[in-house]
Amino acid sequence: MSNPLRMPLTCRASLRTSCGVPHALIAAALLLPLSAQADEQTATDPAASGETASYETTEDAPRSAYLSDWYNQNVTVIGSKDIRFGPQKIDDVYLEYEFFGRKGPLDLYGYIDMPKFFGIGNAADSGIFDNGSPIFAEIKPRLSLNELSGRDLSLGPISEWYLAANWIYDWGHNSDNRQNTLYTGLGSDIDTGTPLDVSFNFYGKYQWENYGADNENSWDGYRAQLEYSYPLASFDNGASLFYAGFTNYDFGSDLGDDDPTRTNESVVATNAFVYSFTHLRFMAVARYFHNGGQWNDGSEPAFGDFRVRSTGWGYYFGVGWQF
Repeated sequence: MSNPLRMPLTCRASLRTSCGVPHALIAAALLLPLSAQADEQTATDPAASGETASYETTEDAPRSAYLSDWYNQNVTVIGSKDIRFGPQKIDDVYLEYEFFGRKGPLDLYGYIDMPKFFGIGNAADSGIFDNGSPIFAEIKPRLSLNELSGRDLSLGPISEWYLAANWIYDWGHNSDNRQNTLYTGLGSDIDTGTPLDVSFNFYGKYQWENYGADNENSWDGYRAQLEYSYPLASFDNGASLFYAGFTNYDFGSDLGDDDPTRTNESVVATNAFVYSFTHLRFMAVARYFHNGGQWNDGSEPAFGDFRVRSTGWGYYFGVGWQF
């Protein structure tokens, strides 16, 4: 499934605070700008989306509009079109729970998807209610080496270093329908001196299950990941508009050495626009795939009468609620 975004790095700045997608989608990452007005909201202040706080607050102790002062959450309904992580393009409408935040040295991002949750998808799609995967999840923790060491480890434009990981799990009903991938490596935040937030992570990949592919249970390649975000506008109605994106470059794999339908590299580049109120938010995402999922575009797999379509654009549209 793969989340289309990561929370924009700008969110991290407002939480530290830090944001990174994925991100994604990141991207990803990460995803949702939190209005500064939300933290200042009182019982008589209407939220930007028209809600009014029902709890009592005081000037000295205002209550946040969110459940946690660092652990940010949202639930989003996402419609996707022409997603190219497999040998066939996928259209799906699914439900996603996403979380992210910064607490001390821990910089956390993750999501849990429930594929085809609403029973809507194309012929190649399956999900939670029709014998497909019930859960697709990704968790991306990073631990700040600056904070763990208590030292300023900045180097040139690199303001912060991290121990970084990225775990992806597709809970298929058997090993041939399951993915279990762990990326581990080094991460960094880059100070651009502008509102543009940038981070870079470099990982080695260990592959457990991979839908029965030949690279299972082995170290198989690397991932270079660049994440970026930029605040575009704030509006009189309290909403804000952000751009967030990330690019994943996977390389150094052996998967394509003996299988002409697979490749040793792939690229996924995500571009997202998020229009967000205190709670309500809308997103539109365009994602470019080059040999998505390490499937060789134009090849003919032995298990079906079709050509792989793993290169091209895919799209996501979502409506969510932040809490």
